[in-house]
Parts: sequence; C-alpha cells; structure tokens
Amino acid sequence: MAETAILTLTSRNYGAWSLRGWLMARFAGLPFTENVIPPDDPQVKAEMLLLAASIRVPALEHDGIRVWDTLAIGEYLNEVCPEAGPLPAERAARAHCRSICGEMHSGFGALRSSLPMNIKAHFPGFQLWSRARSDIERIRAIWTECLERYGGPYLFGARPGMADAMFAPVVTRLLTYDVPLDATLARYCQRIMALPEMDEWISAARAEPEEIEELDAEF
Repeated sequence: MAETAILTLTSRNYGAWSLRGWLMARFAGLPFTENVIPPDDPQVKAEMLLLAASIRVPALEHDGIRVWDTLAIGEYLNEVCPEAGPLPAERAARAHCRSICGEMHSGFGALRSSLPMNIKAHFPGFQLWSRARSDIERIRAIWTECLERYGGPYLFGARPGMADAMFAPVVTRLLTYDVPLDATLARYCQRIMALPEMDEWISAARAEPEEIEELDAEF
C-alpha cells in the first residue's frame, strides 16, 4: 500500500460528490493529501450544475492506480482497507448497502436540482415542490429501514461507512433547506453532523471565499 494517496476535490461548500469521496477515505483510514480544484473550473462547475455527462471529481490516486466516481472509490477502499469496514461484512447487508448507495448515486434528481448543496446558506421555511418531496420521502424510508434493521446509530451499525458517506450531503441539504424530520431521523442527522470529519469539512466550507452565483440557491 502506498504511504500517502492523493484525493482530488473541489469546493467544500458546494461539492457534494467531493464530500462523499473525502468521507469514504477518512472513514477507511487511508492517509491522503488533497489536490483541490477551484469550483469555477469549467468541468467542475458543469458537474455541480448537473450538466456534465459523468462525474470525474473526486478522484483517488493510490499505489499507481487512479479511481474516480464515488461508488468506484468506495469499492476500492473496501478492497484496500477491509479492516475499516466501508461496506458491511455480512453478504446480505453488503448487498443492501450497495443497493442504496447505487440509488443515491443515480437517483434523486429532483432533490439535487431543487435543493443544491450549500453548507453556508440557510433557507428557513423553504417550500418543497412535489417531486423533491417524493425524493425526500424515499430517503426517509431508506434511513428508517436501515436504522431499524441494523440497530444504528449509523445506517449499517456501530460505525459510519460508505452508505453514511453517500447520504451525508443529503443531511446538509435537509438542514440548509429546513426540511422537517421525525425524531429518529433528526437524531441520525445530528449524529452525522457531529462526526469530527463533518466538523472539519464544514469548518473548511465556511472559510471558503469563493461564491459562485450559478451554484447559490436564490429565493
């Protein structure tokens, strides 16, 4: 295993995919240095505006191998850091985890477009449109099922893993846009936000000087 990997990221305030990849690497315990691309880079901006054909950031370089796409990064980390348990050890739970991670990866387009990630913002009383409400209801159902089936406090048990990293940007969105949750799911969101990794990411997001008009929700 290489001593230090390189993880290419973009904006902490707007970069939902970067947050996912960064959390996965931190949860896995893989040492890495960061290569940060400014969020006004044309390719990165296209990705965050949902205009890119594919998502190339974050990208992980490790041991002579380059891996991009958050699902591929998660699977790779599960191979090189299996002791950290990015994916559950039990086969049925692992299949369930892969399924909901894939659903997050490829779905929830209404949520992404109408509630863009913006950690520094807060929109109390935000009015959800119907398709975004449907996405949020599905996410509530996923979280509730996982917490009940695997006992919490994280989606697949006692420690945060790939699934929690995949849904962490949703947690920030629900807080930014003041989306109500029941007590169980509110506690889950609080637990994610209280992680030291999230505290570190959010502190860096709040310190970012860049503001990109197209990526700010304006209401």
